[in-house]
Order: sequence, then C-alpha cells, then structure tokens
Amino acid sequence: MRILVTGGAGFIGSHLLDRLMKEQHEVICLDNFYTGTKNNLQKWAGHPNFESIRHDIIEPISLEVDQIYHLACPASPVHYQYDPIKTMKVSYLGTSHMLGLAKRTKARFLLASTSEVYGDPDVHPQTEEYHGNVNTIGIRSCYDEGKRIAETLSFDYHRQHQVEIRVARIFNTYGPRMLENDGRVVSNFIAQSLQGKPLTVYGEGTQTRSFCYVTDLVDGLMKLMNGDHIGPINLGNPEEYTILQLAEKIRDRLNPGQEISFKPLPQDDPRKRKPDITKAKTLLNWQPQISLDTGLTETIAEFKQRLAI
Repeated sequence: MRILVTGGAGFIGSHLLDRLMKEQHEVICLDNFYTGTKNNLQKWAGHPNFESIRHDIIEPISLEVDQIYHLACPASPVHYQYDPIKTMKVSYLGTSHMLGLAKRTKARFLLASTSEVYGDPDVHPQTEEYHGNVNTIGIRSCYDEGKRIAETLSFDYHRQHQVEIRVARIFNTYGPRMLENDGRVVSNFIAQSLQGKPLTVYGEGTQTRSFCYVTDLVDGLMKLMNGDHIGPINLGNPEEYTILQLAEKIRDRLNPGQEISFKPLPQDDPRKRKPDITKAKTLLNWQPQISLDTGLTETIAEFKQRLAI
C-alpha cells in the first residue's frame, strides 16, 4: 500500500515508519521537523519505496495514498506549551486537512489521540467510555483539548462523509529516539542520571503513570489500522508505577545514591493514569509484551550511544 505517516520523523512516527518499510509498503513521511529529526529517517534515504516531505500540516497538501497514520503534533509539555496556539492549530487545522485528504482519496485514517483526553481522571483505570476531566483553560489544554477536537472531527467526518477512521488513545510511551530534552519523565530521568544531575520529581512523586514500550505501541497502531474496529481504543501498558518508583528504578541502574530533587507539581498534572485495555485485548488481540525493565535497558543503551556517554 501507499501509506502516509504525518510526524514520521518523530519518536513514535519513525518506529512506525520502520515497520511499514520492512513490510515493503510505499511510505511517505510528512514532517516539519519541529520535534522530529532527519537522523530518524537516515536509514531509508534513497530507498525507492520511501519519500520524505518537509511540510507543516496546518497548510493543506495534495497526495495520493491508501492509508494515513496521523501522528503529527508536539506530544510533550515542553514542546506543546512552547507555542500553545500552534499546538491547537496542528490538532484542529492539521487534522482537518488530513481528514479532507482521506475523504478525497478514500484512504483509511488513523488518529493518534492520547490519554490526555481523560485529563486528571476521576475514574481509575480509564476506560474508553469515560468522558474525562479536562480543564479547558489550563496550560495543558492546548494539547488535551486539541486532541479532543481532533477526535470530534474524525467522528464527524466518519458520520457525515463516511471516511474510514480509527482512533487510538495512546498512553505514556517510551523507548529509543525519545528526545532527551522533551520533558517527559523517562527521558528526563535517563538524561539527568547519565549527566550526573539530580533527578527532578514534581510534587511528592506519588502520581502514577503506565509506560508502554514503543514497539508494542506500533504493533497496536497497526492492528487497529488494519482491523475492523473504529475505536477509540486505549493503547498502553496497564502496569502502574509512581513517578518516584520510576526515578528510583532508573537511578539505581545508572547512578545509585544520586540525589532526587523535589519541585512543585505543575498545574493540572494528572494524579493517576492507567489504561483499561480490555477492548484492545478482545477486539485487536493486542497487549504489551515488553516489560518496563527490558524496555528501560534498550532505551538507556540508545541514550548512552546518542549522548556519547
């Protein structure tokens, strides 16, 4: 097939792109390289099945494709809060342009949505039926509300124009190629440990997250895209850890005895986050295979290589 991956030079997008290329699809990567990097695409440069286009999806583009994986959007607080208006435009205008493209070409469209649509949840673990607890005017809302409107647009295009859609709600994902300065906890803790800096924990570190290794997530995205179910479907690892547990786990591997520095909790930081993946298990026959310990080993090795430590 001819497959478009928006945000294909990014962390998750490039891993997805690798899988699609290995399956011998024709793949087009669309990226403005705001958080993506050309290094992630290097191995496919010059390959006859691969094309990379520098493009910002808040502007329309005309292509001929069979499937669209729509991953383009800054996904870490450091990046999406840097230019919150642009983040909203990517979610609304970018998604609108991609759905318009799907409508014209009759392509199947997969939206990479997020667990952030649940906000600071009152329900635990989070099922797809939960409508969330999001602050519409907070500092995270450019991303949270952006993804919520992207879901709304997707379902409206499906109902009004019969566009074939798939919606994945992605929970915390980690692995090789994460940006070391993106502000997410796994990359923060690894980079700080390798550089001998105190590990920054916000609040008391009692807030919880669930960490899914990137290759598991890519497998889930492809099963959703090629299956019969529209979604939304949660994709994440239901193993739950406190942020302090994660900090200690990484510290003890890399720099035992390293200081942990506690700082005030940012506004609207969710207290708990854990996916209910019953639908993914039953409808997609998907569940994560990589444990946190195994995934951290792979991630740390790649960080050491990239940061030359």
